[in-house]
Parts: sequence; C-alpha cells; structure tokens
Amino acid sequence: MPDQTLDIAAVKAFVLAADLQSFTRAGDALGITQSAVSLKLRRLEERLGRRLLERTPRQVRLSVEGEAFLGAARELISAHDAATAAFEKEQRRLVVGINHLLVGGELPSLLRRVRDLDPGLRVEMRIGGTRELMLAHARGEIDAALVLRPDDRRKQGKAVFVENFSWFAATDWKAQAGKPLPLATQGEPCRIRAAAIRALDRAGVAWDEVFIGKGAAILGAAASGGIAVAVLANRAAPAGTLDVGDLLSLPRIPPQDVMLYSALNDRRSREALRVLTLAFR
Repeated sequence: MPDQTLDIAAVKAFVLAADLQSFTRAGDALGITQSAVSLKLRRLEERLGRRLLERTPRQVRLSVEGEAFLGAARELISAHDAATAAFEKEQRRLVVGINHLLVGGELPSLLRRVRDLDPGLRVEMRIGGTRELMLAHARGEIDAALVLRPDDRRKQGKAVFVENFSWFAATDWKAQAGKPLPLATQGEPCRIRAAAIRALDRAGVAWDEVFIGKGAAILGAAASGGIAVAVLANRAAPAGTLDVGDLLSLPRIPPQDVMLYSALNDRRSREALRVLTLAFR
C-alpha cells in the first residue's frame, strides 16, 4: 500500500503542469526549475501509485488517471489555501489591466488558474487599449498591465511573449472580385490597425474599413458574422472563423511584443500575476 500523504506543493505543481501543458512553464509559475517540478511530480505519482501525466518531448498531457485526479487536486489546493488564510484579516487584491486584443475565449481558464494558485486573492481585471491601461498604471489605478509594446519604448517593462496576428473571416466568407478588402478594425489610434493597413498598402491590396469596434470579442463577432475580415491574435479568433491570410495572399502582420508593467512586491500577488502571464503564452 503506497504512502498517500500528499505534498501540497507537489499537487500544485501537478495542476499547473496539467493546465500549462509544460513542466518548464509550471516551474516558472512556481519559481522553481523544470527538474524540480519533474521530481515533485514523480514523487506524487509514487505516493499515489498512479501515473498522472504522459510526457513526450513536445507535450505534457493528462493520463486517464490524471484526468480523474485533477478535480480532487483543485479542491485540495482550495481547501489548503482557505485554511492557511483563515487568520488573515486583510483580503489581498490584485488589479490587472489586459489589452483587449489579447483576450479571447480562453479567459475563463486563465482566471481559473489564478484561482487555483491562490483562492484567497481578490482579482480585478480591466480590459482596454494599451494607452488607456498605461495611463491607469501610471496613476496607480492598476497593479499591473499586460499590453502590446507602447510606442514610448523608454517605459520600463518586461517583454513576456510575442503575439502573432493574422487575417480572420467567417468560414463561409467569400471575397468579391474587384472589390476592396472589407476590414473590421478598432479605428484610430491602434497599432495593429496601423500595421495591417501599412502591410496592405505596401502589397498594393485595396481595402475598405467597413466596421469599427473595440476589442477582440467585437472584432471577432464582425468576422464570424461575415461582415468583414478582422486582424486578430491567433488565439483570440472565435469559433466560426478561419485564417484567410494565405488563401487571399494577404501580407503577413509583424509579430507584436507583449509587455508586462508591474511594481508589485507582494510575493503571492506576483505569483498569481506570473501564472496569468504564463497562461497567455
């Protein structure tokens, strides 16, 4: 009979590795090395007498037994954190601003990962444009901002990943011969709109801005509704759309740096922010 006394740190490592599908990302979220995560998970599997994760050179995925354990693991972490926070008088609060072009259908899973890491943390999220969020951060209204790189490169931030954008349209959308490319954009000022139009002009592709809306959700709705072609982050493209860049021989959109601006000193808030950022990659 295997020893089934569970190490809560190992259980957290398991949940993060399962969610992020990577030992390296789980290690980054926990502030430990990939090999330390691997060791924790191996010991957890030995204690349970079950194989929880299937490892391949390119992917980490749940085994059948891992799938069965994941829900209980989340409940265990939640109960543990609630117990350790029982005597805390002040509720911790994290206010994060995220560029609205980065937010897609995966937002619920992103928030769940933060909750799993620290159920006692009150998270407030604001969605907006880069300029709006940078001003809010400068005024101290938000603790951290995850935005596309601002034009003012003197601002001190950390490049956390590169986001790829492409041209998306409804799956049944058909280009009309001889007509300009109908575009859905955020209007001015928007660096992605500017990059898209600059690329079209250089390629000699005629275009017509037929829809203006704010955020990936609105632009994705215009694309999936067949109104126009929208430039979206690949991960933010909604169901019912497809990348028509190659199909229409449209120019590539330059990749965009995503920057994190934060001066947080509280360890648990920084950990939650790190998990949220990693989940976007």
